[in-house]
Amino acid sequence: MKPEKKAPKSKQADPAQASIDKATRAMLRRAQELGIETVFDRAATMKACNIGAQGTCCKNCGMGPCRLPLPKGGIEGDDDRKGLCGATANTIAARNFIRMIAGGAAAHSDHGRCVAEVFLSAARKESQDYTIKDPIKLLSIAPFLEVATTVEVDGETLDRDMDEIALEVAEKAISEWGKSEGELLYLKRAPKPLYEKWAKTGVRPRNIDREIVEIMHRTHIGVDQDYKNLMRQGTRAAIADGWGGSMLATDLQDVLFGTPYPLQSEANLGVMKEDHVNLVIHGHEPVLSEMIVAVAQKPEMIAYAQSRGAKGIQLSGICCTANEILQRHGVPLCGTFLQQELAIITGACDAMVVDIQCIFQNVANVAQCFHTKIITTHPIARMEQENVIHIEFDEHHALEDAERIVKMAIDNFANRGADVMIPPQKGSQVAGFGVESIRYHLGGIFRGDYYTLNDNIINGRIRGIAGVVGCNNARTRHNEGHIAVVKELIKNDVIVLTTGCNGIACAMEGLLTPESAAVHCGPGLAEVCETVGIPPVLHMGSCVDNSRILLAATEVVNAGGLGHDISELPAAGSAPEWMSEKAISIGHYFVASGVYTVFGVGLPVTGAPVFQRYIFEEFEKLYGGMWDLEIDPLKHAQKMIAHIDRKRKELGIDRQRERIMVDMATRRALESA
Repeated sequence: MKPEKKAPKSKQADPAQASIDKATRAMLRRAQELGIETVFDRAATMKACNIGAQGTCCKNCGMGPCRLPLPKGGIEGDDDRKGLCGATANTIAARNFIRMIAGGAAAHSDHGRCVAEVFLSAARKESQDYTIKDPIKLLSIAPFLEVATTVEVDGETLDRDMDEIALEVAEKAISEWGKSEGELLYLKRAPKPLYEKWAKTGVRPRNIDREIVEIMHRTHIGVDQDYKNLMRQGTRAAIADGWGGSMLATDLQDVLFGTPYPLQSEANLGVMKEDHVNLVIHGHEPVLSEMIVAVAQKPEMIAYAQSRGAKGIQLSGICCTANEILQRHGVPLCGTFLQQELAIITGACDAMVVDIQCIFQNVANVAQCFHTKIITTHPIARMEQENVIHIEFDEHHALEDAERIVKMAIDNFANRGADVMIPPQKGSQVAGFGVESIRYHLGGIFRGDYYTLNDNIINGRIRGIAGVVGCNNARTRHNEGHIAVVKELIKNDVIVLTTGCNGIACAMEGLLTPESAAVHCGPGLAEVCETVGIPPVLHMGSCVDNSRILLAATEVVNAGGLGHDISELPAAGSAPEWMSEKAISIGHYFVASGVYTVFGVGLPVTGAPVFQRYIFEEFEKLYGGMWDLEIDPLKHAQKMIAHIDRKRKELGIDRQRERIMVDMATRRALESA
């Protein structure tokens, strides 16, 4: 008789190795004491597929999966690896890569479509709960959508009615997803050399949906089998995301909910309050969370919470919904992507309201161990567990839905157990920067301009600009890559623009305060931050708000003195702990916009060396930007700095200008010359 096989024992994550964050470590220890499995434990137990990580596993038809591992000794001579259909490693890796772009672009752009639909509803006066909060932003984006803001009447130029402009903007925006002719209108917001570069390489997107659908067609068995041609379509779709769906989402959200300006807040699990109703908002779309914020601030709702035994209502957020309500209302950040289970494990979370993207199905399982109500709100994002409550959000009665959700959280406050444990850690932050607020901070209301930034880059006080963005990944130590990369950059006088979970990580570490510049920055950047009153790391919003970084880079180009295209700037991009398909799409539209972009963790291209060389080296000749991979955070940052230094040398600004005090006689001589 054979001995009975025992199921392998699940490993538990070592809290000290799982995260650099003390609050996360404390809650992991608590989870393990309670016998609750988290993503960190699953990462310790489940090994990643090595061939999939290399990008050379094809499962696009029923004859596969075809696995083409890279030989341990590498490839000598011709690479003769083939799938059953004959697809090479290059073809398979390219297909997989652009399918990730399609997935990421679809996620961002469908988010944008939802916002556009709500915007249209508001413009048509079909919803009384949504109004135009920033008419100035509406007027600024209208020309890019070919919407006139003035009208000629009897030879006189008059301002058009704001409602008419809003309706036409909404209709033009919606059409960008599926129009049958032309190209995306926002492409002309890019610097002219970049726009022309896209024309030369044949990658100007026609509409948003078509480019995503075409990827799915091209990657079907027996269609496109040329990795270069596959990447051309991947580039179209990525540009359609960055300069289309994401940019439209950001702009329309600003018009509807207000353009962010800097404000103070806090970040980490310690923002939760034991004596308050804790309502955690998680996901990516702000159309619901804006209403929840409005409802939770009503005096009558606060009074209702007090009647149920709470002192008030504490809203906090996770992931990009958190960043959205932070940058407009100062609602504190509860945690990053990897902390969503831990927020429930505090025992203080009365309700977690989720919409779309990056939501663990396991939060429902964790909630079964506590009193927490998990509330899904979107028709495309439901969970199978029976303890999950679905309240489908409808913009036509938005406040009504929000009130129902907030009351449910309040009523659940009385069901808390006695085992509440909220870690004390929380960091201060200043968030809510954008193209507009940066311009203001650099020059003030009368002379706001990006010239101040450019001048300080030219004179060497600021070495360059880095966009550091992206997710957390349980295959790496939580927040370690984010913080190490950012600290190394600002130490070397590189100003950082951040979004997404990188922004949350930086907030938890205290890097989003002006005071942090004196502690962590090189002398040049520290001086600029002190003079202007800004942090060395500028929080610019959620994942879709990476479009703000593109436009900020364009403003730098337009300000002059640093070249004529984004590719000429001393700038670089980074995603140290990426995990989402959205990150691949973001990375690629930055590359296609001319930005050298480094990813951590790994990239699913290493199993196809020829294809890897193509996007790591040859892409720079096509678009001015290229991909790179570096797992070590310090080497990662140093690669970015080296690229910035190369661009400074090409611009002839690689030597710091001496500061010369000009006396009046010298000034007169200069003026008369």
